[in-house]
Amino acid sequence: MRYDIRTDTLCQLFRLDEMPLRLPPRRWWSPNPLRLHPLSRPRNSFVRPFGHSPSPALKSSIRYTLLAAFASASALGTAYILIRPINLDAPPEDEEQQGSSSQRKPTPLSALVRSYVVYTACSIPGLVDWSPNILAACMAVPGLKQLTEAVVRATFFDQFVGGDTAHGTLPVLQDLRAENKGCLFAYSVEVNEAEAEGHGKKGAELVHKRIVEEMIRCIDVAADFEDSHAGERGRGRRTWVAIKLTALLPNVSALTALSKHIVDSRSQLRVPVAFPGKPRPSDLEILDLRQPPASSSLSQQDIEDLKELREDLVRICQRGKERGVRVIVDAEHSWYQPAIDAFGLELMRQFNKPSTGTATISQPLVYVTFQAYLRRNKDYLLQSLEDAKAGGYTLGVKLVRGAYHPHEVRTHSTSGSPNSLSISPDPLPPVWATKLETDECYDECVKILVNAVAKDFSSTPSASSSWFGSSARKSPPTVSVGVLFGTHNWSSVRLVLDELVRNGLGSVVGQYRGQEGESGAESETIVSIPDEVAERVTMAQLYGMCDALTNYAVDRTRSSAPMLLKYVPYGALVEVLPYLSRRAIENKSVLSGEGAGGAARERKEAASGIWRVVFGGR
Repeated sequence: MRYDIRTDTLCQLFRLDEMPLRLPPRRWWSPNPLRLHPLSRPRNSFVRPFGHSPSPALKSSIRYTLLAAFASASALGTAYILIRPINLDAPPEDEEQQGSSSQRKPTPLSALVRSYVVYTACSIPGLVDWSPNILAACMAVPGLKQLTEAVVRATFFDQFVGGDTAHGTLPVLQDLRAENKGCLFAYSVEVNEAEAEGHGKKGAELVHKRIVEEMIRCIDVAADFEDSHAGERGRGRRTWVAIKLTALLPNVSALTALSKHIVDSRSQLRVPVAFPGKPRPSDLEILDLRQPPASSSLSQQDIEDLKELREDLVRICQRGKERGVRVIVDAEHSWYQPAIDAFGLELMRQFNKPSTGTATISQPLVYVTFQAYLRRNKDYLLQSLEDAKAGGYTLGVKLVRGAYHPHEVRTHSTSGSPNSLSISPDPLPPVWATKLETDECYDECVKILVNAVAKDFSSTPSASSSWFGSSARKSPPTVSVGVLFGTHNWSSVRLVLDELVRNGLGSVVGQYRGQEGESGAESETIVSIPDEVAERVTMAQLYGMCDALTNYAVDRTRSSAPMLLKYVPYGALVEVLPYLSRRAIENKSVLSGEGAGGAARERKEAASGIWRVVFGGR
């Protein structure tokens, strides 16, 4: 399976399925713009979402769904574009603000209309599911392609993407920092299959190598931004960089082959950990061999590609270390995860140790991702904390729920078939069966991690009572773990803040009044977070999503450096279309319904904002 830089997806804005799509040839153009039909019947010319030829009834249904969806999107997009220039972008004068929110610029009308349009579309499950095919068909038609790009840019791109380039995203970073929010930067492109294999011009630079160079450039942009805002080097710097390993290889199947080799060759642990298991320092020893064993699932070319990946990862992390920018290794599907875990462990063992001549580090440089929807997560986390202490390095944890649940369940059901992607030896799927189990696992891990941070401070030799209770100079605390809590769940954000207070890592400094319509705010407090804790505990949400939750967390905390980050992707429109589509489907469970973070809630908040700006009401 390989990734594709093509304009063929609105279904990869939060996605669970990653299926290569076939673009119809340009012969599909008809002089009649209201009809799309093949003037000839080229082989394999129809866009095939499921790998088989659709029935005539399905073709007709797709055609009318495409036209209806495009007409609706065009009307909404046109309305949005027409509304943008009017003077109603000015905020209402009587808008009340509180605490940290006093620095927050009210949302302009154009952004509110855009949010309403986007989340209205995300509330239609059929539209989300068919968005890759709709986009693929629209982008294949001359004239319609340009209009589609304009509508997507004015809506989904502006909602979820920071800009076309790293430098072009700087205004977004500046706006976030003005509101005491940081940024998790990500260059969101994927590898083109033909060009990645070197089928293009001989000697041309491979796509995955260009991505590596762009990630290093991204680190430099992040560092330059922080140099102009932060004080002491290495502290208070809240522009980090996220990387995906699948984008850094010419052939992503090498990761699957390495994962299978790791699973097949690992010895049993004393305390078993469910698939994808727990990484060991010996997992990558096969890369030091001149050629793989005959019994290995790895080819010689796989070994060469993976060695190159290892070198590139060291380059990226070394630049992050030199420039004071933390590097977050994103998690992906379970059949890649054993290999990703192995590389992540090696990077932490190399970069998360104190430099020569120093006793401790203030925070980890490299973070790896723990997915709470995996059955292994709690056991894996506990054993990883023990391994970090024994190995003398700091564990960097990005805790998330996970984005590929339906796809993981569906793939595991095909286990044993010749074309199955599943490499799990376990009888059960690698993920929990229900969201409730995932939520319970996430909250348990929150408590484990906050407690681990608290133990670091309580183990400080000079701390006779509270580490923060005296102005006397104390030895720096031991740093066994640094945590980034990625969540769009209101209950989880409240739990993190409550656990910080309960473990003595934060202190109550006032009563939180809440925003209008916010339930339960009367019993909540404002929490002051010392600098030493803010360097170790951070929260994050995706850019363009759950801004009310982000603002809530900012308003409930007081810290000199941002406690909240926004995950901000960037890239040219044609490069990030797969990201936009994937984001839509991956988070369909988050976007559906009236619950916390749902599209319905986001749409209602945008509608309320529009009403306040236009009519001055509340």
